[in-house]
This record gives sequence, structure tokens and C-alpha cells, in this order.
Amino acid sequence: MNKIFEVPLYPYEHSPDQDELTPVRRKVVVIGAGPIGLGAAIEMAQQGIEVVILDENDKVSFGSRAICFAKRPLEILDRLGCGHEMVEKGVEWDVGKVFFGDRQVYEFNLQPEDGHEFPAFINLQQYFLEEYLINRVRELQATGAPIEIRGRNKVSAIGTHPSHVTLEVETPEGPYNLEADWLIACDGANSPTRSMLGLDFVGRVFEDNFLIADVIMEADFPTERWFWFDPPFNRGQSALLHKQPDNVWRIDLQLGWDIDKEREKRPENVIPRLREMLGDEVEFELEWVSIYTFQCRRMENFRHGRVLFAGDAAHQVSPFGARGANSGLQDTDNLGWKLGLVINGQASESLLDSYNFERIHGADENILNSTRSTDFITPKSDMSRLLRDAVLDLSEHFEFARPLVNSGRLSVPCTYDGSDLNSADALNGPADTRPGSSCPDAPLDDGFLLPKLGGKFTLLTINTDAPDQIEVDGIEVTRLALNTGTDPNSPLKQRYLGDATSAVYLIRPDQHVAARRPTYDENLFHAAVRRATGKE
Repeated sequence: MNKIFEVPLYPYEHSPDQDELTPVRRKVVVIGAGPIGLGAAIEMAQQGIEVVILDENDKVSFGSRAICFAKRPLEILDRLGCGHEMVEKGVEWDVGKVFFGDRQVYEFNLQPEDGHEFPAFINLQQYFLEEYLINRVRELQATGAPIEIRGRNKVSAIGTHPSHVTLEVETPEGPYNLEADWLIACDGANSPTRSMLGLDFVGRVFEDNFLIADVIMEADFPTERWFWFDPPFNRGQSALLHKQPDNVWRIDLQLGWDIDKEREKRPENVIPRLREMLGDEVEFELEWVSIYTFQCRRMENFRHGRVLFAGDAAHQVSPFGARGANSGLQDTDNLGWKLGLVINGQASESLLDSYNFERIHGADENILNSTRSTDFITPKSDMSRLLRDAVLDLSEHFEFARPLVNSGRLSVPCTYDGSDLNSADALNGPADTRPGSSCPDAPLDDGFLLPKLGGKFTLLTINTDAPDQIEVDGIEVTRLALNTGTDPNSPLKQRYLGDATSAVYLIRPDQHVAARRPTYDENLFHAAVRRATGKE
């Protein structure tokens, strides 16, 4: 068994807050030290905002859990300080194969266009990501950043007030009380925070269960995503095979609805299933076994006064498509800069309503795609199964049928169409960089575009002029001046200009486009900054 599961990374330590007669007030408290909670806390700390993380555990999560990380979350993690570590340790993959019965019917390649710093996808066990994020917390602490993580601190009661949140926290030494100006709940799909506040979590539970097995083995399977419909080793069901680092392989086997979950997780029942799939000649060792049920649910609102929900605590989707941790990191990326402006007095609390709108938009998009994948993978009527099987048969021979095959539409970044923070599009440019979109990367002479944008408001000018810096209501916007040169096919031109000859982009701290025009106009861009910060 991997020793990483057993080592306390943030063991319990007595806090001076426990000795105070009146509760200490902290700026931000985050509940949950999983990837989303740690990401939210690091985002706050990097802005110099005091943040305390409370978690009832003191170790990384047991089992691989989230393993598939897309390019956009890797770019977010790079700004949090561990994106390159993820790629160095992770397994990159581009090719996916779909099988129907014992034959391959479809193959796809996710290799992105050239000129991106990060790959389309990597596979990496969640416990490695959690370890990297904890290390990043320690690095920030060493520089004096106001971030603290408290292991074995379980929140047992929450009270909400107009100006703050009150918390009762249980520890090995007894309970204590704490207050927070703002509370970010990142405590998972079974969120105790959500339950304590009596909040909803509605949606659809699919009548199917899947066995997850992390298997350590030396195998010559290629580094690809393999998905089977109706395989010989699991007739009438489906299966998935993914490679992870350190010779760990993720296997998902559909089991059906009416099962005894505890019985199915026993090694004496799991191992024969894996032997039938892998063959008797393959030696393997079980590292982790779990069973999950497909569920697509979300809260009606992600903001409740001074309590903000992110990740699985706010929304839950079926795992096929890698939309869980990936979308959760986009939550914290969206929330962090907005909450920072509010805390620093540069924006009103109403800006946080845009977090609610934009990330519900993202959650609904993920739930729609995840539901479609689930309906395709697990048809619930004879007619839907006949239609699915016909699509699979056709896809073996006809290209038109292949886009209809849905073994899990993979995570892509959300575009915030309709957001109040967007200015009207005034550039005849590419649709992929319209207001609301996340910025695509592009190679430059001295590196890549996205690291130069960083995590602040930026005025990106391409083949045109503008002030080096503007200030609007206390918001500083720094110019990044670029030129496309003479190459008509340069990635920068293709991704940001299209048919236009010049452009000015206002880019938010989360690297989403807020406004774009062919040239700089002081009044219009000042208005765009105000709109992007919730002031117009």
C-alpha cells in the first residue's frame, strides 16, 4: 500500500485561537483541504489576504480519486504554483480508443494545436496534487504569506450573520469558536456545511454503479484512454482503462443498479473481475477500490450571504468526462480575484453575485454534457440501447457517426456568455476569444502568453498602441504589448485577431476576456473595467 496515504501532511497543532475568551475573527476561512479548498486558500494568500484552512483529516485523500486534469486547470494550477510539477509527474495522453464488444470502432486524438505550454490532458492521482498544494502552502508560509492549515479541526456548527460567519470547531483538545468575514465551503459532495445550513442539492441520480479499482501492475498497454461498450469480460456493461504514474492503472467497471456495494468491494470479488479483463498472465496488486453512483446535482445558488460554495460541495457530476476537480478549480479561479477585490474595498459585495451566475453557467454546462454521456453509456430502455449500438456499429466504418459516440465528453473551459461583467464584442475576431472566453495560450519569442498575463487585470494590445498603465476606481490595469510580425499564420494572430489587423483586449485576473476592440478608446475601456468589476 502506498505510504503517502499514511503520512500526516498537516498534523494537529494547538492554535492560539483556542485559548482566546472571545472568538478570533479571520478574514477568510476555507473548509476542506482537498484540491479545491487548497486552491481557494492559495489564491487568497497570493493576494496577501489572511486565510485559514480547516480540515477534519490530516492526510491526503485515500485512493486516486480525480485523476484526469485538462489543460485549462493545469494553467490555473501554474498560477497557484504547481502546474509544472503536475505535468512532470503526470502521464500525458492524447489518444482515446472506443471498443464495442471485442473490436475497436473509433479512435480520437486530443493533441491540441501547436503553441501551448501545457498538454491537453494528464493523468495524475489526486493525492499527488494534494501533496503539491500542501507544499505550496508551506512555501507561502515561509515567505510570510498569511495562510494557515489546521488538521483535525472539524467544523461542527455554523452560524450566518450579515457581517460574518461563526464556527464551532472540534479538535483533539476540545472545541473552540472561530469567526470569519467570509467562509468558502469546499467540503465535497456530501458537504457538512451545506447540511448544517439546510441548503438544497438537487438533480438526477442515475440507476447505475461503477467499480473503481486502482491496480499496480507492469503492463504493456499503451498510454491511451480505452473505453469498452459491452466488452467480453463485462457483458452488457462498460469498462474504462487509464494509466497513471508509478505503474498504477485506473479501471472502471459498470456493475448495474441492484448490487450489494460492500460485497462488490471485497478483494475476493474484485480480483476475479480484473483477471477476466486483464488475463491470467498479468500480475497485479490492488491499491484502492471504491464504488460510485452516477449523480448530476447542484445547489440552486453557490452564494449564501458570506458563505460561498465551490467544487463538489456546490455541484456534482458523473466522473466520465473529467469535470469534477477540473470544474472545481475553475470555481476557485473565478471566485478568488472577486473576493479579493471585495475584501480590499475595490468592489462591492454584489460582484460576488457574478461568481454565482458564471459558475452556475459552468455547472449547468457540465451537468448537461455529463448527463448526455451517462445516458449514452447506460441506456435505460431497449430502444435507446438499440440506437446506441447502431451508432457504435456505424462509427467503425463511417466518420459521420463518430461524433455521436459519447464515452464521456472531456472537460473544456467554460465561456461566460451572458455575464454582466462582459462588454459588448466590438472586434471582428475569432469566436474562441469573444468576451467571456478563457484566453488560449500562444507561443511568443520569449515564452508563452498566459504566464505574462499572470493574475491581474491586463490590457493586451496587438499591433496597436495604448497607455502602459491605466487606473480605474483603484483598479490598476497593466499593458502587455505584442505584435504578430509578418507571419500571417502565427498562433497569436489566428487566436486573437482572425480577420482583424489589430486588437485591444481587457483580460480579467482569471484570464477570461472582459472586452475587446480593434483599437484603444479611453472612455470605453474605462467603462469596461468598471463593468468587469461589477460597477456598471
